[in-house]
Amino acid sequence: MTASIDRFVAGLAYAMAILGGLVLIALIVLTVLSIAGRGLNFLGLGPIPGDFELVEAGTAFAVFAFLPWCHLRRCHVTVDIFLSRAGPRVNFAVDALANLLMFGASGLIAWRLFLGLRDKITYGETSFILRFPLWWSYAASLIGASVFVIVCLWCFWRSLREYRAGQRLDPPGAGAS
Repeated sequence: MTASIDRFVAGLAYAMAILGGLVLIALIVLTVLSIAGRGLNFLGLGPIPGDFELVEAGTAFAVFAFLPWCHLRRCHVTVDIFLSRAGPRVNFAVDALANLLMFGASGLIAWRLFLGLRDKITYGETSFILRFPLWWSYAASLIGASVFVIVCLWCFWRSLREYRAGQRLDPPGAGAS
């Protein structure tokens, strides 16, 4: 049962990261085409209208899409000045506390995104140029933030198991780099 949950969480985080990467590639292509259109204005081409609105919305989604994979793989920045001298049990206990705090922070972020999404739907705000509903961006970001909450909870559980086992436990394909 635990191994299947490990694989599910790793697969979910991986899929979000891939989706975030595809969105970033699309944003790069959009930006290049828009800049090229500006440069070729004399040929009747021009910038893509609302390009900055699309880049803003897509980047917000991509950031939230990458967070679960980053956290799962333990890729956050750490400072090990004091903990490098501590034993593995102390390090596992600190990891558990850090994962619990990250779970709380991710939950807070997801909750606030949900409230923002609800407000954007209620007031019907749209972007200035393309006039697309702003709640679309919030909804897309909330998906990534929700997966981040799931991954943070799983990482807290993983750190408790590591503390009990006295060794690192990484899901398939998601080991620390």
